[in-house]
Amino acid sequence: MDDVYVLGIGMTPFGRHPDRSAADLGSEAIGLALKDAGVSRKDIEAAWVGHVYQGMAMGQRALYAAGLSGLPIANVENACSSGSTAIWDAAMSIRAGAYDVVLALGVEHLSSMFRGALAPDPTDIEAQIGLTMPGIYAMRAQRYMLQYGVTPSDIAHIAVKNKKNAAMNPLSHFKKPVTLEEVAAGRLIADPLRLHECAPISDGAAAVVLISRSKLSQYGSNRAIRLAATSLRSGRTEVGLVDMTVEDLTWRTAEAAYAQAGIGPEEIDFAEVHDCFSIAEALRVEGMGLIPHGEYVSRVVKGEMDIDGTFPVNASGGLLGKGHPLGATGVAQVVELVRQLRGDAKERQIKSPKVGIAHCRGGKAQGVEGTACTVNILVK
Repeated sequence: MDDVYVLGIGMTPFGRHPDRSAADLGSEAIGLALKDAGVSRKDIEAAWVGHVYQGMAMGQRALYAAGLSGLPIANVENACSSGSTAIWDAAMSIRAGAYDVVLALGVEHLSSMFRGALAPDPTDIEAQIGLTMPGIYAMRAQRYMLQYGVTPSDIAHIAVKNKKNAAMNPLSHFKKPVTLEEVAAGRLIADPLRLHECAPISDGAAAVVLISRSKLSQYGSNRAIRLAATSLRSGRTEVGLVDMTVEDLTWRTAEAAYAQAGIGPEEIDFAEVHDCFSIAEALRVEGMGLIPHGEYVSRVVKGEMDIDGTFPVNASGGLLGKGHPLGATGVAQVVELVRQLRGDAKERQIKSPKVGIAHCRGGKAQGVEGTACTVNILVK
């Protein structure tokens, strides 16, 4: 199978865009990615478009707005992993030899759909009686605190770190750092999680141009970054009591990515992970085997996961700071990995990174651990 490279990246500002449509945001991200890749519209052979709430033919609408039509377009819905699943699909098409130059787009306009927390599916009995996303992660935080002896203030350091990073990201939803005191003073959403520890309702789009190794030489780009692995898994049926501080789904997805890339977790230099809530960041980093179970929060408190720390996590600001337009999130994570590996992250630049990992997991379905999880590994 041919190797896959990220040739171009593009991303809109994340935030609330009442005066713009999802198609408009998607078109902007596509145009930026094509320009960054140095390819023309006619070079794109196929496209995959991740979104959750944007209705029928979102991909066709966004690509038409960007001046692209007539090519194979597939719309991908896979909860919060929709955009990164689009990357998985697009990369597989190259590895299978079907195409050489393809586009993956993630796009969402959540502010036009929701005013507050995302509503659970009416058929999900567990969610209807209170097992909503804030409720689930609050329980996981409570168990983590009990099991590993950390406090709400310790966990709040994750939100402080990520919003500090977001303040240095011109495309982030939030541009202002917060203090521990401000986090503690925030409205309680689900004990112990407060407002600053929950991802916001965001609009935005992100896109990547993927290319095969065999075709790459024709473009002469020395800025392409190899997509060494892309893996996708779904949650298994949960039977009996489970340890809420351990993510089997995250580990299985990461394990498959490590095997595909031919590396181990000890070789990863930095990570972008799905921090939909502050505690989620700890569960995902530990879940991928990057930090031993129970140690992540205490290491954040020590500054080890800062941009200048020993293992930077969510230098982009993460979902807590950069924002979380569901379909765009997974693609935006890969955009950040590419920027870091190219050395283009400016104030957020991590020192000499070689290998980055992006983890995106989301959604809830009755009876299973999680809806979908994706892990992408990029190597300079």
